[in-house]
Amino acid sequence: MKPLAALLLVPFAAAQQPLADAALSAEIRQASARLGAGVFLFAKNIDTGAWFGSREDEKVSTASTIKLPILATLFDKAAKGQLRWDETLELTAVSRVGGSGVLTEFSDGMRFPIRDLANLMIVVSDNTATNLILDRVSAESVNSYMDSLGLIQTRSLRKVLSGDPPKPSGWSKAGLFEANQRFGIGVSTPREMASLMELIANGKVVSPAASQQMIAILDRQHYKDGIGRRLGEFKVASKSGSLSGLRSDVALITTPKGRIAMAITVEGLKNSPFNADNPGLLLIADLARKLTNALVKTAP
Repeated sequence: MKPLAALLLVPFAAAQQPLADAALSAEIRQASARLGAGVFLFAKNIDTGAWFGSREDEKVSTASTIKLPILATLFDKAAKGQLRWDETLELTAVSRVGGSGVLTEFSDGMRFPIRDLANLMIVVSDNTATNLILDRVSAESVNSYMDSLGLIQTRSLRKVLSGDPPKPSGWSKAGLFEANQRFGIGVSTPREMASLMELIANGKVVSPAASQQMIAILDRQHYKDGIGRRLGEFKVASKSGSLSGLRSDVALITTPKGRIAMAITVEGLKNSPFNADNPGLLLIADLARKLTNALVKTAP
């Protein structure tokens, strides 16, 4: 009998039909040269099997897109009875970290249900909520669940802003590898992140009901300046990420001519302001529009 991971990924692997688009490939090379940055992407029309990739199997920093695998792991543990959604976790001075989110505005000692923390982790990319969740389920558990899905390059490496030296409570085994420490809180490839989104779209992450709940949370994402920026006519469920010099986005785009799983990372940006006009975000938005247009044309 084939292992579960192999069975889950058969539809993804068997239906692959690379889309030849010389003009788009040339545009990606030109944009990369213009920005002095690497462009890594994978996009697939789940319903036709057509896909397009550029450096799609190279490892990249996930930034906050690693919060999608963390979300999937939460649903898996809840389904197995290893946690309850109404279980509460306490906000403390130690758990509080900067960056995106709203929990830093709340008082120490307040307790929040795991369901609310999961929503905050995705919808406003709350870093403190993410760390509270990782204290409860561990980065190691995230990696084990990714292994069960066949996503062996996708690793949660450490808690957000956990600093140096590595702390056993906040770092996974993969995070302790010197080769991985340059990736920050997580590492993956565009193909694997898009594959995770495809599995969710097909109801194969935990259960059909759980997968639909994940999509509903991703659909409420506040940060849609990347893939969702110029796709307003379609439903875009997504999770974005940003670091100094990097912008990343992972999305499920629902169109009348197919559902599209997409992951794009622009890394090595020299001009990288933390605003909506970041050149990496503008490039992601432009590429997402063109990729969507090309992939919907593969439908009958």
